[in-house]
Amino acid sequence: MDFYEYLTDNAEPLFEEAVDHVMVVAMSIGIALVLGCALGVLAHRSARLRPMILAVSSTLLTIPSLALFAMFIPLLGLGTPPAVVALVLYALLPIVRNTVVGLGSVDRGVLQAARGMGMGSWRRFLRVELPLAWPVVLTGVRVSTQVVVGIAAIAALVNGPGLGNEIFRGLRSLGSPFALNLVLGGTLGIVVVALLFDAFFILLRRVTTARGIR
Repeated sequence: MDFYEYLTDNAEPLFEEAVDHVMVVAMSIGIALVLGCALGVLAHRSARLRPMILAVSSTLLTIPSLALFAMFIPLLGLGTPPAVVALVLYALLPIVRNTVVGLGSVDRGVLQAARGMGMGSWRRFLRVELPLAWPVVLTGVRVSTQVVVGIAAIAALVNGPGLGNEIFRGLRSLGSPFALNLVLGGTLGIVVVALLFDAFFILLRRVTTARGIR
């Protein structure tokens, strides 16, 4: 069976696995965005906590993916829950770091002007700091997403959803005439998902960033 015939015969299951892959990545990035921004704001405002927050986030990214997925099996079982938790932890570092960098790059004069206009700390953060830091924060989210799209394939080893299942089906059947097609199909699907996410973030940046700071 050639690769084109494999794609046409398996278009529906590949599409379903691609949708599952997108969903688990989107869920993980959504949680990581909230958690990472919160940690980034805390690190930005507390010079004492900043090294610890960045160190822990960096350490999480160095843990081998299979080991991290396996760590959560006793607590969460198999399937989507351990996959999402592990992917959230992998996504944190770029978001936390870029949040710190983005907030630190906001002009102090702009903040003083906002304070002089009577803005409270939360209003100043939401109306001035966050919008000015947003392009840098979004770059961190974009990087995290690309990392997570690839690592999500490993989640198949803990019965997680996504295109990794196609790849590991191929690896388990090495030597058969269709093994390479399975691996290539899953890999190609992951590349397409990564490109679609990247295009989405490019569009999101244009839509959510003020023209003067693009």
